[in-house]
Amino acid sequence: MSDLALHQYLPRVPDAVLQEFIEWCVLEQAKAAECNFTPDRSKLDNLPPADYIPKLVDQFMKVKPDPIKAGLVAAIAGKEADQHALSGLAIAADFVSLYVKYLIPKEGSTKEEAEEILTKVSQDQSEKLTEIAKKHGIEF
Repeated sequence: MSDLALHQYLPRVPDAVLQEFIEWCVLEQAKAAECNFTPDRSKLDNLPPADYIPKLVDQFMKVKPDPIKAGLVAAIAGKEADQHALSGLAIAADFVSLYVKYLIPKEGSTKEEAEEILTKVSQDQSEKLTEIAKKHGIEF
């Protein structure tokens, strides 16, 4: 799966896959951006994905290690996600994956270094989505 095509796969997976992918993005991958997020499980327990995902994303978006960067990244991720024209929970997964992807590059003093970091993050996301989908019997 191409890192540029991640958004093309999101609408093809069930909500349970999207939920697990988003959890991985915000709980594990975001650590690389020094965004250590601990969700309030009392507000998430026993919710179906349609309710769980928006509440998890809302909690995550309130954690901003660098508010200026987070605001800029949110705007960039939102604009890019809008261009993908997804709907439902797939748009939340797309936005979160882009948001985390663009938050991560702390290093990268040159354009090439930053692009290398972004490519690696995209590859990690693609691999994780593929892994989660396979667990649920879905092949890309």
